[in-house]
Amino acid sequence: MTRLHTPRWAWALTGSGHFFIESFELIRTLEHCDVFVSKAANEVLRMYGLKLDFLDTTRVLHDKTASSVPIGGFYTGVYHTAVIAPATSNTVAKCVAGISDSLPTNVYAQAGKCLVPSIVFACDTAPELETMAPSGMVKVYPRPIDLENTAKLKTYERTKVVESLAELIETISARQKVISGDG
Repeated sequence: MTRLHTPRWAWALTGSGHFFIESFELIRTLEHCDVFVSKAANEVLRMYGLKLDFLDTTRVLHDKTASSVPIGGFYTGVYHTAVIAPATSNTVAKCVAGISDSLPTNVYAQAGKCLVPSIVFACDTAPELETMAPSGMVKVYPRPIDLENTAKLKTYERTKVVESLAELIETISARQKVISGDG
């Protein structure tokens, strides 16, 4: 049996379709990543016809337990960075309120408790957005509470909230440099 390379990326997928395909492709570029697939993310995977085919160094962990057992690795130094991308308004609101009742919110909570930095790609970041749905581009109008929660999450320690795919890519790249000792 091959020894698990640590520390690793912990990437949680939620039920958001907002830049889901692009986030999925970004995961495929990362070595040593654990992908936490929520029940809602499984539904989005089917909608977009995506397969969980990643690099050989990637593990896929599904939401199959009530207590989110797979997140235990945060307590043993398995992870250097948590990424929640894309993050639904529901996930962001729960993170702000300290509710950890899903796999993605548990990833965020345990990362925080273990002083592991988190990157959150929030979907609701402006009063009007365009996003890709399975049927094509659609306009969405986040509620004021969604925008408030995104703003609040930006103030949390060890949490970097990104608002665009370009910013997500840039933040992942910057984190890779820190991890490799170049940053």
